[in-house]
Amino acid sequence: MQQPNETRTESAPRDRYPDALRALALLVVVFGHWLATLPRLDEGLMVDTDHLLVVWEGAGMLTWVVQVVPLFVFVSAAVSATGVRRRLNDGHRQLHWWAGRALALARPTVTYLAVLVAVALLSRYTGGRFLAPLNHSLTIHLWFLLMLLGVQALLPLSVRADRRLGLRAVGLLVGVAALIDMLRAQPGSLSDLLRLGELATDHATVLGWVNLMVVWLLPQQLGIAWRHGRFAGTGMGLMLIALGLVWLGATVSSGYPLAMVDGEVGGRSNLLPPTLALMGVMWLQVGAVLAFESTARRLLARRSISRVVTLLGALGMPLYLWHKFAELPAAWLGEKLGAPIDAGVPGEPGFWWGRLVWILLCALMVTPVMAAVVAFEMRRRQDVVSATGTRAILAGGVALFSGILASMALGAIPGALIGLLGVAAASRLLRFRPQSC
Repeated sequence: MQQPNETRTESAPRDRYPDALRALALLVVVFGHWLATLPRLDEGLMVDTDHLLVVWEGAGMLTWVVQVVPLFVFVSAAVSATGVRRRLNDGHRQLHWWAGRALALARPTVTYLAVLVAVALLSRYTGGRFLAPLNHSLTIHLWFLLMLLGVQALLPLSVRADRRLGLRAVGLLVGVAALIDMLRAQPGSLSDLLRLGELATDHATVLGWVNLMVVWLLPQQLGIAWRHGRFAGTGMGLMLIALGLVWLGATVSSGYPLAMVDGEVGGRSNLLPPTLALMGVMWLQVGAVLAFESTARRLLARRSISRVVTLLGALGMPLYLWHKFAELPAAWLGEKLGAPIDAGVPGEPGFWWGRLVWILLCALMVTPVMAAVVAFEMRRRQDVVSATGTRAILAGGVALFSGILASMALGAIPGALIGLLGVAAASRLLRFRPQSC
């Protein structure tokens, strides 16, 4: 999704390859989320939802492709690295830069949460039949905003690490993540080492959450290294793809879960907290970026393709926020049409046809939602000004993180209301210009 304040020279044309990577990743995320949602109907009415990973363990391999959050981090770091490097000795400018990004995410999130609050209030008078089955699904995807802003806050440290250590900074992150998983597993013998993944993910320890930052800093470090030319080329890309496949095979064989996203919270996970296995997806994605770069750049030279990429870049943030909301009207329309949106489980007749119908309904219903949202956001974007006061920026960051966390934890009811208060306060603080720091 498009990020604000990405530095490029005035004379140089915009590099569309990073934009194309983000556009592709965005589409994968959107269609992946729709595919994973399984409406459950009783006498033609939606009463619940399942998650594809819960009903079909084998779908975990699909997440090796659809877990594209590392690609967003990788590309964002690559695009921003040069500008951050120029500001390394100016802490205030760095903080101001981060505030601009946080504000650009906070403002549309306020709109999204405000609409969820309105829908939640309306549902009290309509029985809440559609909202209840999708309650947490409507807010859990906001975790990406927290993770992205968290690692971007450390982007100056990552740039310094690249300048001083080069690719050794990448190796250092891998080593720290491996050490943390080893400490989680506490293997006592060689046979235990062969069960490293099983032992490490048997339960989430406080120590394991250190990897919440360490693992997600890896694609950022790789993006900076790529931007500075530390690795490149089709050959290197193929080597990284091979490394990723071997890495995933070895880690899953040792007991790490097959899936790289979570179907439900509380079970064994590669995401909460992140594990060594998740790094395999990162090698795959970075390898693909290198391996297909030449072909992609030739395609992007075509004006029609470049225009599509530009459009998806402009719609990135709204589409990410609102694509889950479109499941509400899609469920309503599916009921009215008698569409086979509840097709049972994989292996049963009509399951994949039902998935296709559900995705088409979501795509159909997201169109008017996006049109309304974009029209609204366009009218209020011109007065965006990020805060200059350090205290206001820090307070805004705390309010933003707290509001999104509340929304994620509590769902649309009552999380959207609590989250709205925090995110709205953040939007106000990050626009505020105090007299002094």
